[in-house]
Amino acid sequence: MRFSKLGHSPLKISVLGLGCMGMSEFYSSQSEEESLATIHRALDLGVNFLDTADMYGRGANEELVGRALQGRRDQAVLATKFGSVRDEEGRFTGVSGHPKYVRQACEVSLRRLQVETIDLYYQHRVDRAVPIEETVGTMSRLIEEGKVRFLGLSEAAPDTIRKAHATYPISALQTEYSLWSREPEEEIIPVCQELGITFVAYSPLGRGFLTGRFKKLEDLPPNDWRRSQPRFQGENFVRNLELVNRVEQIATKKGWKPAQLALAWVLAQSEGIVPIPGTTNRSHLEENLAALELPLTLHELAQLNQAAPPGTAAGERYAEAAMKTLNG
Repeated sequence: MRFSKLGHSPLKISVLGLGCMGMSEFYSSQSEEESLATIHRALDLGVNFLDTADMYGRGANEELVGRALQGRRDQAVLATKFGSVRDEEGRFTGVSGHPKYVRQACEVSLRRLQVETIDLYYQHRVDRAVPIEETVGTMSRLIEEGKVRFLGLSEAAPDTIRKAHATYPISALQTEYSLWSREPEEEIIPVCQELGITFVAYSPLGRGFLTGRFKKLEDLPPNDWRRSQPRFQGENFVRNLELVNRVEQIATKKGWKPAQLALAWVLAQSEGIVPIPGTTNRSHLEENLAALELPLTLHELAQLNQAAPPGTAAGERYAEAAMKTLNG
């Protein structure tokens, strides 16, 4: 395993992390036994950067990760998030960055995770009604109290990142980034590079679409959240499948899996970019990790950039309501 410095912190994180969201919600076929085994296998293989959030499974994902880390806490750099608020039925009720809520959310996450300190605490979505300086100021006081070690933001606009960083050093900025979501290249990644902030790429496999496993919508189980997302629907699905086919053709020539090629592309963009592909089983975890040993030539990178140029994906990243919470 190779490691990278986490922003302005002294922490070393694996250059490929593990997104744990799908182990508890949104995708199908969760198995707690296999999920725990997958986290343990990741730790065994040197993956120390684990990503969860209080909204995943309405807290169930934090509890799962907390159980997985019993007796192994010192092997993980643990990241979680607050800010996306849900009611008891699981409905999303908005975004909050109010100081009182920040404190309450942190206390609950600490209990669920069964830890004394969260290594990296993100604001999951920016609350446009609360000045970012106020939210980050409260987050920084959690550091003073020993409850949090370093701070992050997710899906924040460039000006917001700058204001937050001026209030207290931001160590990581998390945003969707992959061959079919290249928007961060325009402004977000350059700002992170300028400020020395690690860019954490979530959904680097396009929520599984870039793996080539889905050839039609019916390949997704009936209860899978992705069925409701714009890029998986109607004509968008057909057009995006053309993108996947181009990626598959390049992968086949190299004898790789499409997922490995997609991850290798993200890893090749910059040392300051750390992808956190999610998976729910050990076999896919090991396939993903193999991408670390699969270098791309400049010619192959050019081929991929031609096959999947910025803006090539059909459809928005999320449904309309969720899109309004991005780039805050």
